[in-house]
Amino acid sequence: MAKILIAEDEDSLRRFVARALVMDGHEVVEAGDGAEALDYLLETSFDLLLSDIRMPVMDGIALATASAENNPAMPILLMTGYAEQRERAEPLMKIVVDVVPKPFTLPDIRQAVAEALTQQAA
Repeated sequence: MAKILIAEDEDSLRRFVARALVMDGHEVVEAGDGAEALDYLLETSFDLLLSDIRMPVMDGIALATASAENNPAMPILLMTGYAEQRERAEPLMKIVVDVVPKPFTLPDIRQAVAEALTQQAA
């Protein structure tokens, strides 16, 4: 299965998504903000970045931009509960697979991850 980096500042949501993806057979690394996630991305290769847009230190837009520069082949999936944040991501749609609206269900996020990984394999 895939090695996935989750960048999400809300601990309970990050753990919830991580547990679900581990149950699907994926290897998951968790980061509490974009700067921590970028450190992981510079040290290790991942098959997918799943990131919240609105985070402290470094937001998901800056993280997506930096990660696309370092690993343009890695798919990026963003999450947000804010309409204005989704609009901020529009210019990134060349490097971002999708923006998943919060709140989401486990089947929603699992499906989004599966589709993002399928696009990578294609």
